[in-house]
Amino acid sequence: MALTSDVLVIGGGLAGSTAALAAAREGADVRIVSAAENTLRQASGLIDVLGYPPRTGRERERDATPIVDPFDAIPDLPAEHPYRTVGVDAVRDGLALFDAVTGEAYRSDHTDRNALVPTAGGRVKPTARYPAGVAEGLATDGRDALLVGFESLPTIDAPLAAARLQADGVPFRVRGVTTRFPAEFRADATATRYAHALDVDEATADGRSVRDALAAAIGPHLDGEDRVGLPPILGSARHGEVRAHLERTLDVAVFEVPAGPPSLPGIRLQSTLREALSDAGVEVSTGTPVVEHTIEGDRIETVTADRDGQAIPYRAGEYVLATGGLVGTGVESSREAVSEPVFDCQVPHPDDRDAWVEDDAFGSHEFARFGVRMDDALRPLDADGDPEFVNLRAAGAVLGGYDLAAERSGSGVSIATGYAAGVAAAREVGE
Repeated sequence: MALTSDVLVIGGGLAGSTAALAAAREGADVRIVSAAENTLRQASGLIDVLGYPPRTGRERERDATPIVDPFDAIPDLPAEHPYRTVGVDAVRDGLALFDAVTGEAYRSDHTDRNALVPTAGGRVKPTARYPAGVAEGLATDGRDALLVGFESLPTIDAPLAAARLQADGVPFRVRGVTTRFPAEFRADATATRYAHALDVDEATADGRSVRDALAAAIGPHLDGEDRVGLPPILGSARHGEVRAHLERTLDVAVFEVPAGPPSLPGIRLQSTLREALSDAGVEVSTGTPVVEHTIEGDRIETVTADRDGQAIPYRAGEYVLATGGLVGTGVESSREAVSEPVFDCQVPHPDDRDAWVEDDAFGSHEFARFGVRMDDALRPLDADGDPEFVNLRAAGAVLGGYDLAAERSGSGVSIATGYAAGVAAAREVGE
């Protein structure tokens, strides 16, 4: 007996979660099946809508001009770009859903302008939404800043990051120091271990609170700075409490500097989305890759997922494909071809593999835009330009026509297309 729902979303990342939430808010009964835990824990936690225009030649990110207002820039994007397909209103509506779900945990919902956020690499990144814990660190803030890294945690080289920011002309004085974290962990401890210690306020070897000991380790390095930037380790479930404690003790503003995986801001966002999905009545099944599907005419009838060797059939009126792109599992490539593995949807690509890349490492690479083509209803198209299946829609990085890394548009496309696909699917089954 198949598990039934109005809408089945395949993929549990940002695009899939947004699609499921949007469909549920339209009154649909929704399920998510996902091959693995989503990749948000690998992401910075920043929500980029459009940071840079599409790359057309040799153009390093640091030399490109950031986009000030992504909504104003969307109409000038190429016609095949997913933003052009869904339109500016869908981008705004998707972000409005994100804002409603995340509440006070995120900032910048009051403006269309990109915020400029310093990163652990010492660069300034344009982004549309950022975690509350990042707010005191914006590059447009003129207050002097101290960046602090830890000897045992290579998340950020604070002196190098500070030097790069200063060289790039940020409008404030910034210094970086490296110090010892006041607790001993295993050599392979990740950011999540540091966050847990701060969450529960573990005792250090000398009996002090680790939060107090951390403040004591930072304090002597301050030299008139008004704010301190730390790696994103300031707790998970209680990160606001941890940051507030440090601010009170040090009497300066404290912020986290977005860094690489594992990303506590990404893990926090993942938890927020999971809670929202649970509240919306969406059942989420992870570790269940879709391995088969049945069709009747031009419709998908059922899909079968593999749960530890057990075949689990699912049946829905509408399906949303949100399995990721080349970096994930949504688009696969070999030396001969590029394919979409779940439904075998067409992924347009040059037959000549040499045409997939440019000679210039910073060129406009064709492979970066690989993904399924879609119609105005986000239905994947076959080689003749017809929908592969009339009840299948796609969202997020599985879509082609844009370079999410060069444009800094991945999160925004996931949210906008996830929202549009979820709403369209729910309304179709509701008719």
